[in-house]
Amino acid sequence: MPLALDLKHGDKIIVNGAVIENSGHNTQILVHNDAAILRGKEIMIESSASTPASRAYFALQCAYIFPNVRQNYLAAFDELLVDYIKAAPSARSIGHDIVEKLTNGSLYSALKAARKLVAHEKKLMGDLGIDVTSEGFIPKAMVKADEKPPAKAEHKPEPKIEHKAEPRRPTLRARAAKA
Repeated sequence: MPLALDLKHGDKIIVNGAVIENSGHNTQILVHNDAAILRGKEIMIESSASTPASRAYFALQCAYIFPNVRQNYLAAFDELLVDYIKAAPSARSIGHDIVEKLTNGSLYSALKAARKLVAHEKKLMGDLGIDVTSEGFIPKAMVKADEKPPAKAEHKPEPKIEHKAEPRRPTLRARAAKA
C-alpha cells in the first residue's frame, strides 16, 4: 500500500537524503516503494542537537536517512542512549521501546519513539526550571530568509503568594469556659 504525503505550499520533506520542497499549490505524493522519508516536523538539524536526548535523536535520524553509514550512527546512538538513561533512569522504558523497535528492524518507528525521549528530557529540564524549547525540530531551511526562528520563551518565576492564616475562632469549649 503506497504512502500518501500531503504537502502544502512551502512544505519540505526528506526522501532518501534529498530535501524536496513543494513550490506550488497543495500536492499529494504517493510513494510506492520503501524509502527513508521524514516530514518537516520530524527533522532535526545538527546545530539544534544540543542536549543529550536531542543528540541521540539526531544520531538515529542520520542512521535512518543515510543507510551507507547507518552502523556508525547506530553505534553513536547506542552510546548516547546509554548515557542518557544513566543520567535519567526514569527514561528506561522509553529506551527499551526504542531498542525493541530497532531490534525488529523498524528504524522509522524507533525514530518516532525517540521523540518521546526528547519530550522526556524537556519535561525533566522544565521540572528543574531549565527552558528547553522544541525549536530544534525546525530546520533552518524551513525558516524563510526574512523571518526569524521562534524566540525562546523567557523563563519568569511565578510570583509568590503568601497565605496568611486566619485567626482561629475559639472552640465551643473555650467559649463555654469564658462564659
